[in-house]
Amino acid sequence: MKTIQTDVAVIGAGTAGLAAYRAAIAAGKRAVIIEGGPYGTTCARVGCMPSKLLIAAAEAAHELRHTAAFGVHVDGNIRIDGREVMARVRSERDRFVGFVVRGVETIPEADRIRGYARFVDNTTLEVAAADGDVTVRASRVVIATGSRPVVPAPFNVFGDRLIVNDDVFAWDDLPRSVAVFGPGVIGLELGQALSRLGVRVRVFGVRGSLGPLTDPVIRRYANETFRKEFYLDTEANVTDMARDGELARITYTDRDGKSVTETFDYVLAATGREPNVRGLGLENAGLELDARGVPLFDPATLQCGVAPVFIAGDANNILPLLHEAADEGKAAGENAATYPRVKPLARRAPIAVVFSDPQIAMVGQRFADLAEGSFVTGEVSFEDQGRSRVMLKNRGLMHVYADKATGRFLGAEWTGPRAENIAHLLAWSCQQGLTIAQMLAMPFYHPVVEEGLRTALRDAAAKLEA
Repeated sequence: MKTIQTDVAVIGAGTAGLAAYRAAIAAGKRAVIIEGGPYGTTCARVGCMPSKLLIAAAEAAHELRHTAAFGVHVDGNIRIDGREVMARVRSERDRFVGFVVRGVETIPEADRIRGYARFVDNTTLEVAAADGDVTVRASRVVIATGSRPVVPAPFNVFGDRLIVNDDVFAWDDLPRSVAVFGPGVIGLELGQALSRLGVRVRVFGVRGSLGPLTDPVIRRYANETFRKEFYLDTEANVTDMARDGELARITYTDRDGKSVTETFDYVLAATGREPNVRGLGLENAGLELDARGVPLFDPATLQCGVAPVFIAGDANNILPLLHEAADEGKAAGENAATYPRVKPLARRAPIAVVFSDPQIAMVGQRFADLAEGSFVTGEVSFEDQGRSRVMLKNRGLMHVYADKATGRFLGAEWTGPRAENIAHLLAWSCQQGLTIAQMLAMPFYHPVVEEGLRTALRDAAAKLEA
């Protein structure tokens, strides 16, 4: 068996892993990166980018159907060619993946190990590689193995009719019907996109959750908005699930209280993701593990206990977002390089966006994070906001939160037009610790959607002065 000695061993060549490897090298350490699966990040292969490609096609179809209100009439039928839609999704997805793969291939071959790693002890790894097993003896280890979809056992009744979001982007054609379980970020984005592309869609949820929203007023508004476009039940009562030939059969109580049985080509389980740590042999690493088998770690330094082991990116499930994974990977790599001297990661202001229509966004502290009575809420409806009405993109409601004692902007939750752009303005304001008054002193052009943000800030300012 071949043996490699190194300062830092990084398990996983995704966003966090690549950042960790490069940080360790930049610190002057010898490092290797180990990957058993195909190169290319979750974002590029099955996440951010292919989903946005599908959404872009859906938006094109939706816009064509809704031109009459402007006095612009599209004559004839709108034909959606599912094969052409999916061909572009896969082609562009492969292009994005290609960029990532070429980046990985710039890493010296001696530093790249292809195979699945398993801990022997906390600094020794055995890698089952195609060209022979390898023992890696490292001074420090970074776990950056990402995450994978969670599928509850009852869904296995559907057999090969059951899919996860990864499978959608392998389709050659669009199906006729899909039942989506889980109206979180993935389920909401894909469910709406498929519906707009002519697929019969039903989206089922539990306990009223919708996307990442925690503000009950915003969540209720968003729920009512999406329900007008496609079937969505965030408190679904599904009474039976079965395989029916080449279809999936689902019986549920609809929103009117009637029992309905429908069949679907596929059931999409968008029921969450979990850290991808199974098979790593963590029980051999002398680390304390939580109920999911994930090492207990310091969220500031990413160090697992007092061991020379660090965990970054989706594998630790703090903030499973690409920019957070990149930041964590860099911090883990730097701390691994300087161990036992470690320093806390300087986190950016939280920001999250759901690319639905209308979009959903959250910045800073969530409603659920705030202590009752310690803050005021500024509100704006986009239904009568000038630029939004001009574009007929006027579905939306925003809440901004401000600290009663200091007037500082704390966070926001909302659904509305161009939320992805407004979210960045608010995240920058949050990270700079601005007050509501300081934010209102900034320029707002006319007519722009951002004037709606100003209305919410003014509402918060008035409540702070009351």
